[in-house]
Amino acid sequence: MASDNAISNRGINRRNLSLRLVLLVFVCIPLFYVYDFYQHFYAYLTGNIITKVITEQWTIVLLSILLFLACLIPLSFRRKAKWTEYGLVSAFFVSLFIEMYGIPFTILFAQRWMYNSDVALPGEVMHFRFLGVGFGMDLAMAWGALLMIFGAVLVIVGWVTLYRNVKRNNVVTNGIYEYSRHPQYLGFILIILGWLIGWPTILTVVLAPLLIYKYVRVCQAEEKEIPSLEEYAAYRKAVPFLI
Repeated sequence: MASDNAISNRGINRRNLSLRLVLLVFVCIPLFYVYDFYQHFYAYLTGNIITKVITEQWTIVLLSILLFLACLIPLSFRRKAKWTEYGLVSAFFVSLFIEMYGIPFTILFAQRWMYNSDVALPGEVMHFRFLGVGFGMDLAMAWGALLMIFGAVLVIVGWVTLYRNVKRNNVVTNGIYEYSRHPQYLGFILIILGWLIGWPTILTVVLAPLLIYKYVRVCQAEEKEIPSLEEYAAYRKAVPFLI
C-alpha cells in the first residue's frame, strides 16, 4: 500500500511539475516585453491613460459587476457561505467596474498630480466592440485577460467537479482536485492578479494584495473545518496547497 501511494505521489508530482513549468513560461512573458509593460503601468498609475478611458457606460458597469460577482457562487459550494468573507472582493469588483466604465476616480486623482502630455501611451494589440462601445487592449491588458480566463476556467471546473462528487464523497480529491487542493481559490486569485495587471490603479494596487491574502487564509480555514480523516491526511501530503 505504501509503495502504491509513493508511485501515485510521484505521478502527481510529475504532472504538477509540468503545470508549474507552463505557468513559469507564461509568467516570464513580460520579461520579453519589459518596455510595453512599463508603459502600461506608468500610464495607469500616473493617470496618463485618462484620454483612453471609457466613461459613463453604466449598462456595461452593471453587467460586469453581475458577471464577476456570480463567480462567488461556486466558491460557497464546498462549505456554508460566509458572506462577510466575500464583502471585500465584492467591494473590489464594484469599485473596479465603476472605475473602468463609469467614473475613473483614482485615474482622475493621479492625473491631477502626475499627468504628462509627453508620455507615450501603450499601443493597442486588439480592438473590439461590445454594446456599441469600442474596447482597446494593449499587450499587458491582453496578458492579464488571459490570466483571468485561465482563473475563470479553474473556478468553473472546480465547481463542476464538486457538484458531481460531493454527494458521494465527504472530501472530493479527484478530477482537478488531483492537481490542487484549492483550484477554485487559485482561480479566483489568478482573476484578481489579472485585473491588477490589466488595470493597475491605486485601487487595484491596494486591494489586490489584501484579497489574495484573504483567500489564502480562507483556504487554510477551510482545511481546518474538514474532519481529521486518514484519507485527507494522505491527500494533503500528495497534492499541493494551490499548485
